[in-house]
Amino acid sequence: MKSINDTALDAFLGLIAEKAFAAVALRDVAEAAGVGMADLYRVYPDKVSLVAAFMARLDAEVLAGTPTRNDPEETARDRLFDVMMRRYDALRPHRAALGAIRRAGTRDPMLALAMGPALRRSMAAMLEAASVPSDGLSGALRQNGLLAIHYAVSRVFDRDETTDLSKTMAALDSRLKMAERWAQFFDKYTKSPKSEDPTPSENSPAQ
Repeated sequence: MKSINDTALDAFLGLIAEKAFAAVALRDVAEAAGVGMADLYRVYPDKVSLVAAFMARLDAEVLAGTPTRNDPEETARDRLFDVMMRRYDALRPHRAALGAIRRAGTRDPMLALAMGPALRRSMAAMLEAASVPSDGLSGALRQNGLLAIHYAVSRVFDRDETTDLSKTMAALDSRLKMAERWAQFFDKYTKSPKSEDPTPSENSPAQ
């Protein structure tokens, strides 16, 4: 038997896919889920919390498919490509709901701002699944970069009717390659000569 959380989230996704994000109220979700408003409010006090739960559900599904060990032959870009494609596979049944959420965020800057933390947490989870650090300032930059890639690729994903999501794969691969080139360029011109290990001197503690 489904929990209230899952029942309400499924109802919410179905409603926004059928109507629109702005056209759905919490009362509509409660009615569709067959639960009382007080029970719904206890687990999901607003629609942003429902979106966050949707992101967390996707994260869990993607992370469940993450290998316990990395293939030493794979690059970080290879691993991130695999992780993000698992995400798009998981998103397939919810394509209409995802589009409704994205359109609502585009039209309402305050809503986009409110959904930002959940989206960045998702991107951090995807980076960690690919063994790419997501903490600190550099991690925050990676999260935002992956979010920008995800937003661009999602527009292709929305219209990709191929059985193997080949158009989505091509768009993701292209943008990840571009991000990799920029990262290499950045590393090349920001790496300090002092970061290289100097030859130990006579008095060096390394002796």
